[in-house]
Amino acid sequence: MTTTTFPEPAVMAELMAKMLWEIKAVHFSADKPYKLSSGMMSPVYIDCRKLISYPRIRSAIMDFAAATVMRNAGFEQFDVVAGGETAGIPFAAFLAERLGLPMIYVRKAPKGHGRNAQIEGYMPEGARVLVIEDLTTAGGSMFKFIDAIRAAGGTVDHGIALFYYGIFPEAEQRFADGKVTLHHIATWRNVLAVAREQKLFDEKTLSEVEAFLDAPLAWSGRNGGVSSLA
Repeated sequence: MTTTTFPEPAVMAELMAKMLWEIKAVHFSADKPYKLSSGMMSPVYIDCRKLISYPRIRSAIMDFAAATVMRNAGFEQFDVVAGGETAGIPFAAFLAERLGLPMIYVRKAPKGHGRNAQIEGYMPEGARVLVIEDLTTAGGSMFKFIDAIRAAGGTVDHGIALFYYGIFPEAEQRFADGKVTLHHIATWRNVLAVAREQKLFDEKTLSEVEAFLDAPLAWSGRNGGVSSLA
């Protein structure tokens, strides 16, 4: 008899944070903050797309994703894995392979010609779909894909983000209202903990990042960005 063992969530979170630093996918810059698409100013920035270019790290993180889903949702809870255009598509392919499931991907909008499809691939009516994104900030983009899948006859009760900002109460409310359980591997808190442990930045930068994580919109407002999410 074989026994399936999963790494502890805290171990997976720390290892993913270390991997993100190793490949320079995360950045801290308190003196010259990053302007996000929402208009927020942020001392932190992440590019999870870099993960696809590092096969060993990519493989470990997809193992973590599969373990997270099976530990928290179950082993036979899904019929299809869906990725959102564009960043979620490669990770959907990797995870579908790990879980032995079919894959689909969802466009941000119907393509406007041909069959005018928004969902590419085959999704049976009533299929239980696991939606994956590389990262989730407040959940808005993931719900565009979830709503499209539901409109096409799929069932979505679970989503997974490899990286979750974990700092916006609006995100938790959005997933609760949408009746979707969000799973994730690592957050900015994990990234900050590794930066502190490895002394990657001076204390002033680390303190500014922590202040942002504690009150992101207030920090943004003090640094020339929006102070509320539309």
